Amino acid sequence: MSQDRPAIEGPPRRGRKILRTAASTALIAATFGFAIPRFASYRSVWASIHTMTWPHALLIATAAIASMTSYWITIRAVLPRIRLRQAAAVNLGSNAVANTLPAGGALAMGVSWAMLSSWGLSTADYVLYTLVTGIWNVFTLLGMPVLALLVMATATRPDAVLITAASAGLAVLAVMVTGMGLLLRSQAFALRTGRALQRLLAVASRLARRPPPADTAGSLSSFRDRAGALLAARGWRITAATAASYLTLWLVLLACLRGTGLSQAQVPWQTSFAAFASIRLLTALPITPGGLGVTELGLVGILATSAGPAASVQVTAAVLLYRAVTYLPPIPFGALAFLTWRIAPGLIGTSLRHAPPARPDRHDGTGQPAMPEPALLPVTRT
Repeated sequence: MSQDRPAIEGPPRRGRKILRTAASTALIAATFGFAIPRFASYRSVWASIHTMTWPHALLIATAAIASMTSYWITIRAVLPRIRLRQAAAVNLGSNAVANTLPAGGALAMGVSWAMLSSWGLSTADYVLYTLVTGIWNVFTLLGMPVLALLVMATATRPDAVLITAASAGLAVLAVMVTGMGLLLRSQAFALRTGRALQRLLAVASRLARRPPPADTAGSLSSFRDRAGALLAARGWRITAATAASYLTLWLVLLACLRGTGLSQAQVPWQTSFAAFASIRLLTALPITPGGLGVTELGLVGILATSAGPAASVQVTAAVLLYRAVTYLPPIPFGALAFLTWRIAPGLIGTSLRHAPPARPDRHDGTGQPAMPEPALLPVTRT
């Protein structure tokens, strides 16, 4: 009976994936085909963008480049041994997958794992990198609505949506901080978290056609010491780099708003930051690839309501331009980075700086044998 179970459970799983993909596609189509044109026609949006002056266009391009490169610095803050071009390849490659595929989040993890492991990063180090960057990203997402609430209080009375988002973010942030404290202090809690991560990495491994780690749960028994040492040495760099990556992304939105002619009186920077923080928290849930459709509709709805009907065309143009310069470039650049890594890996990097050669009997500094290195993705040619 147990041997027949996968054949029975397979079709429902495929059916759920098809249903999620169809729902995501329908939501995106409804957003761009029906909801966005209710605020402004695409012809008027293009006309508004076309009137932009070249200094504003240069400002937007500069902010977009800064936003794209800021997370490369975040990766290097956690993994100082990798080169900047390697961090760029990991970030662009994983973003290209996450922005285009319905199940992109898990597959993006597989892409980043494949690249980093090919340069000599051990599974234990990858677990540490994934957890620290993931936790710091969640901390930032949850903290931004709270900061936005304080910022909005200096300009106007915050609305109920922002107050709700800030309250929810603060509550979940408190839970997360408590969980992080337990993870660093309790071995039993670390082992339970490791078993959950093992299941997540098993899914990512199947998508990336790679063998899963042998014992992720066991590797977390040393996570507390490793994470404690990392945060003691580089915690302020990781925190500053993570916060800077989100702030530069918001600055792209602000530059687009000013570029389309919206003044501080029409859309205060405080309002744009509050909208950005609320929508970033909402799109943390993988509803659509890269939050496509949800982000655009949410930002247009909040900012157009604040600015008034007369500014709806400029608001819509600014939001669509913001999404175009932040969502689209990682796709072709990420595809190029991935192909370069597969075809000419020496152009990106072959090994981590100062990384010792991997051996089956090598120890990771915790008194325990290092996790076995994952195999590379098979090279396929079409």
